Order: sequence, then structure tokens, then C-alpha cells
Amino acid sequence: MADQKPVRNKHASSTSQPCLYTLHIELRPNEIRPPVWRRLEVDGRISLAKLHHFIQAAFGWSDYHLHQFKIRDKVYALPEPGDKEVVLDERKAYLNRLLATNDTMLYRYDLGDNWEHLVTVEAIRKDLDNDPKGGAWILDGERACPPEDVGGPDGYADFLEVLQEEPDSEEAARLREWADGDFDPERFDRRLANAAIMRILFNRWSGK
Repeated sequence: MADQKPVRNKHASSTSQPCLYTLHIELRPNEIRPPVWRRLEVDGRISLAKLHHFIQAAFGWSDYHLHQFKIRDKVYALPEPGDKEVVLDERKAYLNRLLATNDTMLYRYDLGDNWEHLVTVEAIRKDLDNDPKGGAWILDGERACPPEDVGGPDGYADFLEVLQEEPDSEEAARLREWADGDFDPERFDRRLANAAIMRILFNRWSGK
């Protein structure tokens, strides 16, 4: 994706104008140190529903659980009958109509474990030579995503403590087996993550 002049102020007024958003996405809370983060470049015309899938691929989550976005006190998700709060349809909410440069939003995944991701718009580029056509690409990132169902931030802290402080214990062996045998909290493979995004584009939204 070619470098272009950044747009620092306003988001696009139409979903039809090609634009690229550079998003910095960091797993919260801040107690997770060093941080788990990704830098993602996406077509600004995509819906939050599509962005959800790109974030899942970028971090390595498995999309087993519910999720939602929160922007300026408004919640976006897939509305369900009986929702206790007002939920706006994420399929009808478009990135370039909601966020400008330096704006932030929260992406929550697994509402039980309550993983929160702070999403910051670092830059917006328009007047592109090539139309990104709903695409996405991971530019950078650090550290592994926690295992699914590890128990949220507190459970993950306990998980890491056993692996780091008692690596030869039976409990550590059990946890490693539970986490597919080779979990390394420092490992992030950008190539594999981008391959996951390419599968999403090929299987779901090619040509859209």
C-alpha cells in the first residue's frame, strides 16, 4: 500500500471514497507488560463487523465468544433480542463515518473474560493510487495473544506465573498441553497473521 499524505483532521463523509486507516490496537489492561499490540492498515470504508474479523486474525483469537465496539458511549455489535442496553448494528456502522485521526474506541472480546483492546487511529490516507477494496494488512505487532478461555487478565497473569516461575512442574506441563503445547508469550508471527487475513478476504469478501 503506497505511502500518501496523511489526513489529520476529518474522516471521510462517504463510504465510497477510497481511504486507508492505520490502527494501533493494544490489549488492555495496562498491567500486561510488555504490551500485546498490533498495527493494522485497513480500508476505511469497511464496517465494524468486518473490522472485528480482521482484529481476530491479527491477534490470533478464535472468534468463539461475543464481542462489541464502544465509541463515545455508543455500543456496536450484532443486536440480539433481549439486549439489556441499546446496541447499534455493527454491520451498518462504517469506520470512516465514525473515527478521525487520533480518535479511539474500545473493542471488547469474550464478555466473560472481558478482553479490552484500545484502538487508536494513527493516520488516515486518501487519494490512493490503488483502491484497497475492503482489504487489510498487519504492519507490525509484538507478543502473543493470550489463550482462549484463560480467565481474563487475572487468569492470564496466573498462567504466565506458573510457566515462568515453575517451568518444570506438572502444572506447567498441563498448562502447556492445554495451550496447544508450544505457547510462547513473546512470539508473534506477522506472516501467519497476514495469511489468516488473506483467507478471510478470499473466503468472504473477495471483490467487495
